[in-house]
Amino acid sequence: MPKRSYPFSESFSSQYKVHVGQKQINNCGAFGLKYRQEVYEKTKNLLFNGTKAMMGRIWKADALVSGPAAVSPAPGPQTLLKGQTRIGLDGRLQRASAAPGCAAAPSACCVCQRVSGLRKPCSQCERPACAACIRQCNICSDRCCSLCTITDYSERYERVLCCGCSS
Repeated sequence: MPKRSYPFSESFSSQYKVHVGQKQINNCGAFGLKYRQEVYEKTKNLLFNGTKAMMGRIWKADALVSGPAAVSPAPGPQTLLKGQTRIGLDGRLQRASAAPGCAAAPSACCVCQRVSGLRKPCSQCERPACAACIRQCNICSDRCCSLCTITDYSERYERVLCCGCSS
């Protein structure tokens, strides 16, 4: 009497070995959104607390360098150079204008970082760029740095577009 044939197809497997760990349960399970929100909040708090601690150390170091008779600066708005940004209490970036009496930083080209030569501000980001790094938009004719322009190769000749015209 011959052997019976195998009744299932070749690809059928009644048992698969699948690893289901805590990460898979948290990402795809019922409480996945809650878990991701907790991780986000914890990471954000660590970043903000680390920045506050670092700034506290910088302020203490400034007070020690200037002498014991000097008053340590209060944690409040700091003087920023033109173009610098800081993180506000709501977590958004805030741009500041140059503080009065604050020495201006040496303005190098925002693209090639060269200090020599004449620099003009970009019409998009207002950072100084040298003549070699400035491009003119083919649509609005604004002069932008090469970081704020996109080169379009879809037509016969290439076109330079600023970020405002490219969207």
